[in-house]
Amino acid sequence: MPKLKRSQGEERATDFVESLDRGLRLLQCFAASPEPMTLSDLARAAELPRATARRILFTLERGGYVASDGKLFTLTPHVLTLAASYLNSSQIVTVLQPVLDRIATEAHEIASLAVLDRNDAVFIARSSPTRMFSAGLDIGYRLPAFCTSVGRVMLGRFSDRDLATVLSAMPREKLTPETVTDLAALLAAIKGDRDRGYSLVDREAEPHFRSISVPVRRYDDVIIGAINIGGHVDRVSTEEMTERFLPLLREGAESVRSQLL
Repeated sequence: MPKLKRSQGEERATDFVESLDRGLRLLQCFAASPEPMTLSDLARAAELPRATARRILFTLERGGYVASDGKLFTLTPHVLTLAASYLNSSQIVTVLQPVLDRIATEAHEIASLAVLDRNDAVFIARSSPTRMFSAGLDIGYRLPAFCTSVGRVMLGRFSDRDLATVLSAMPREKLTPETVTDLAALLAAIKGDRDRGYSLVDREAEPHFRSISVPVRRYDDVIIGAINIGGHVDRVSTEEMTERFLPLLREGAESVRSQLL
């Protein structure tokens, strides 16, 4: 008798590895505190039974990702190999890094590359004209997509209908007095940015910071990231951003389109 083929939904349910999902969730919980955490702290943060959390932590310790003195747990530098695997295997980072270096040198400002991860814009590459980075947007840094220039140009990849659905489900916390949280106003802003081909966000994510971004498109015109330049409002005007920085960003993004698959 021939085997019945499982439906896609059944395959997903059967192939889901719950223990792996729990382990990854527990790893992420270390971000909640700069100090070492107890078993109880981690179990509570990951919403896991103590016994389950203990087994996962023991496994992670054996793998070299976690260290413990018997009471407190910390991550080890070995965890960075996970991030390095992403960065080293990411085509967009490999292709865009030389572009960021060129833009940073010509603009005399830090240039960054971000991708969309659920509700956040995540910075995955950057370059400084001095190759020395100031404090701020480090690699892996996250900001809400709805109120950042990189986030808005990436959200522009959605159709109007899908964009409304995505924004409706997205947490929209007011981070500064200037943050736009109204759904209709955000839809209009993102659609306007899509038509212009760039986004300039002024003091919405941080009180004294503005930035300008353009989308990074792959060969088939699909938006897969964004590159930007930002600066303190007392140092960089909106006019300088559109007149001096925007052409550099546009040229940089366009120069790599055919290389991105």
